Amino acid sequence: MEKLDITNELKYIQKVKELNSGKSLKYYIMTMGCQLNENDSEKLCGMLEEMNYTKTDILTDANLVIFNTCCVRENAEERLFGKLGEVKKLREQNGTIVAIGGCMMQEEHIVDKIKSSYQYDVIFGTHTLHKFPHDLYCAIVENKKINDILDIDGDIIEGLPIKRDDNIKASVTIMNGCNNFCSYCIVPYVRGRERSRDPQDILNEIKGLAKQGYKEITLLGQNVNSYKGIAPIDTFAKLLIEVNKIDGIDKIRFVSPHPKDFTDDVIDAIAKCEKVSKLVHLPLQSGSTKVLKLMNRKYTKEQYLDLVKKMKDRIPNVKFSTDIIVGFAGETEEDFEDTLDVVRKVNFEQIFMFIYSIRVGTPGAKMPNQVPDEIKHKRFDRLKKLYEDSVKENNQAYTGKTEKILVEGCSKNNEEMLTGRTDSNKVVVFAGDKSLIGNSILVKITSEHMWYLKGEVVE
Repeated sequence: MEKLDITNELKYIQKVKELNSGKSLKYYIMTMGCQLNENDSEKLCGMLEEMNYTKTDILTDANLVIFNTCCVRENAEERLFGKLGEVKKLREQNGTIVAIGGCMMQEEHIVDKIKSSYQYDVIFGTHTLHKFPHDLYCAIVENKKINDILDIDGDIIEGLPIKRDDNIKASVTIMNGCNNFCSYCIVPYVRGRERSRDPQDILNEIKGLAKQGYKEITLLGQNVNSYKGIAPIDTFAKLLIEVNKIDGIDKIRFVSPHPKDFTDDVIDAIAKCEKVSKLVHLPLQSGSTKVLKLMNRKYTKEQYLDLVKKMKDRIPNVKFSTDIIVGFAGETEEDFEDTLDVVRKVNFEQIFMFIYSIRVGTPGAKMPNQVPDEIKHKRFDRLKKLYEDSVKENNQAYTGKTEKILVEGCSKNNEEMLTGRTDSNKVVVFAGDKSLIGNSILVKITSEHMWYLKGEVVE
């Protein structure tokens, strides 16, 4: 896809900076949702800091408040409306500028509710992120509400400044949008159709990160394995191989792939690229073929298990994480048992579990036989129990093994301890000098706990 020239939009960064000259201004940003949202927030932070704003974690200290929203689950809406109520007084008393962006702003009924019931200064959508400096400038100078939403698919945007909080791990978006239209999901309607970045832009960004000292890269997209680049790097498999060649990068992860697009060349690339994590995130959503059809997932229970077997046969030490939705419309007890059956057979290292939440505008919202909330919660608890039992068993297998760990920093619970992750994304806590941070080292696992492992540095 052709890249959009944003030269004019970027001029407004300087214009806002001039407006802010001599002022000590702070911004607060709340990010709701997935890693793609987090990556968008990093770009917002990059633009804001060039506009002479300084980040604060204290809402009441901010001159500018930004909510970068998600619309995957209903509780995100409740959270946003609660926060908008909270900042109303700040806006009235202190003149705090309130901006709302992200996926939720692509939903017409949400925007209409905000316009009618809440106070704000700027609303911007997923396709107008690059125009935020312009929108902010207009809100300040013209003192009026700005609504900047595009209903058409967005463009490929390059050249936005970016500010990352982490200096060891970085996420890099390789594509935006989705063409799958799973019946429970609002993402294709708010992120648009699939648009892939130029592979050279991706590689140049990662090379730049490597020069800055970043060690781990996560490739992002709604469906990364449907990436379509430019020859000769025109597939996701080829992109993985090229990223694997970049000096300075120790670990490569990616989210999220789609089982239906998991081709043999991607499997082979994971197997032969030593830097690519052997933990494969493979969203299941349901173990029932009937429910999968209702979800429009385009694979069966049997095809999913066959894919897992193929990867276990071809990728040494491969492990799996997954997403599961409990209580989708039409899910019976038999269907749910199929999900539990897949969980037992695959033995996932990680499961991200969600209770089905009806999203306005999706086919799933109109389906009959919606599962009562009480049943959803009971099934969720059963899945959670099965998962926790498997975690305990899997963790025991790590004891006594030596794992290569990228040291990420000090433990959040104990500043005297260091922390990092195994290739399978298990958190490991161990004693060591802070000079080890940012390095890949060998750690022997000495004991296991529910959600982390303990270890000792191998001298």
